[in-house]
Amino acid sequence: MSDHAVSRVDLSRVAQDLGIPVVSFHPYGPGRGKIDPLFVEKTPRRPSRYILVSGMTPTPAGEGKTTTSIGLAMGLSHLGKKSVVTLRQPSMGPVFGIKGGGAGGGRSTVEPSSVLNLHLTGDIHAVAAAHNLLAAAIDNSLHHGNPLDIDPLTVSWSRVVDLNDRALRRVVVGLGGPGFGIPREGRFEIAVASEIMAILALSLSWEDLGKRISRVTFGRTRQGKPLTAADLRVDGAMTALLREALWPNLMQTSEGTPAIIHGSPFANIAHGNSSVLGDRVALATADCVVTEAGFGSDLGGEKFFDIKCRVLGRGPDVAVLVVTARGLRMHGGVGEVRQGRALPPELSRPNLPALREGLANMVRHVGILRQFEVPVVVAINSGEGDSEEEVRAIREAALSCGAFDAVVSTHFLEGGAGAKDLAAAVLAASGDPNGETRPLRPLYPLEMPVDEKIVTIATKIYGAGSVVWSEGAKADLARIAKTEAAAFPVCIAKTWASLSHDPALKNSPSGFAFPIREIRVLSGAGFVLAIAGETQTMPGLPSDPAFARIGLTAEGEIAGIL
Repeated sequence: MSDHAVSRVDLSRVAQDLGIPVVSFHPYGPGRGKIDPLFVEKTPRRPSRYILVSGMTPTPAGEGKTTTSIGLAMGLSHLGKKSVVTLRQPSMGPVFGIKGGGAGGGRSTVEPSSVLNLHLTGDIHAVAAAHNLLAAAIDNSLHHGNPLDIDPLTVSWSRVVDLNDRALRRVVVGLGGPGFGIPREGRFEIAVASEIMAILALSLSWEDLGKRISRVTFGRTRQGKPLTAADLRVDGAMTALLREALWPNLMQTSEGTPAIIHGSPFANIAHGNSSVLGDRVALATADCVVTEAGFGSDLGGEKFFDIKCRVLGRGPDVAVLVVTARGLRMHGGVGEVRQGRALPPELSRPNLPALREGLANMVRHVGILRQFEVPVVVAINSGEGDSEEEVRAIREAALSCGAFDAVVSTHFLEGGAGAKDLAAAVLAASGDPNGETRPLRPLYPLEMPVDEKIVTIATKIYGAGSVVWSEGAKADLARIAKTEAAAFPVCIAKTWASLSHDPALKNSPSGFAFPIREIRVLSGAGFVLAIAGETQTMPGLPSDPAFARIGLTAEGEIAGIL
């Protein structure tokens, strides 16, 4: 849906209707503004329903979690509930790559969509600047006599850019002679995988932000002592760069309901959820808060419960699992699906036998969410080629495996009106919000050793039979066991294309050996990052990138973002 096709409400009125004080809303530009969240501390606690939207293992095109999240929030508004959808800001990597924009689709979008998909209020740029400032400070210290006695071989801090650029995965910096720095090997990551982005999404205040950044570790001395951003005296400047970036962004859906956009961590290589502060604002002002976790329940879903909810201090009242007949046909063996290429046309045609075979993937995801002791509603994101028999098979399988309900949603074609049945099912599943929040039920206790946490996730969530550790990962575990990071939650970086580490293993694999090659401590974010198999933290572009279809019209309209 293009920006000019939508009749938008004045955003100040959206903020006012949501109950955000006038002094706490700061217009930023057409269609977006910043929310100063300090007012939340003085706002009486509200009995809000908190709704998680996650999904099955998707095709490369995605199965519509964002569209469903937006449509569900609008559907709840149709039922008389003051609703907010909280989402991450799309990274420009996917926008210019294969997946396209992250503003929703059809009649369920966040507007202005081109603003959301590109720079918005510059939060990602601020994260990149803060991250790269630390990188510059490290190399500057090495150049000027290395007063901290940094061991260059232990420097783990990357540089970042918010684009897919595989040529930057491994680089050598400092070439050119003494005036150009100390040569050493380094790497680039996509900006949304930065620890600084994770910190932004998990911080509760400017003070919390500053403390977290001061704790960021980048390497060790030659004697093995960990070194932090505070040791380089760069933490204050990094925090200053993020002053306004810490404020959640307010936009609106295609039906004029509020959308809070904040944070951008990828779910396959980071923790994959919108900000805690954004959700706190929404929970303080709305009857229902719909928040999306990235990719499947095995990725953003698990990290939502085990990382984000620990900081937020509460769990959701209900989880919505988005499935499509197209995705289930893929898991049933239809077509040759390859990342970076268009989906085969046969995936859009009814195929009941293949869909029945692929239902095992949905059943696994329902089971994953039920491990966290929340009711699950399956949202059948309706597509043009779906048959009544296929929809009936999905519903029957969902109910048989323990879902509270399974509902067809036509929000893509009909907006909020097409999601009213889904909204009613979600309200029924979540019960009466009488002021009591559902207790948080994480998968593992924090006192569990890091290796056991990883094994727990790999076996109980992914279906692995065992975990295989590289020699480097074993050394990382031994080092972590002696530090406070031993009590951190775990964030596993793996492929989104399979429940396992191998994108070729579709449907519901089990019993495989899950490989961990590296374990990093993100001291500021407060979690341990375990990298599985060949997972890369800098994505690459496909053979037919989306940027080839994007341009600016003579009228100044951005066109071509899908």
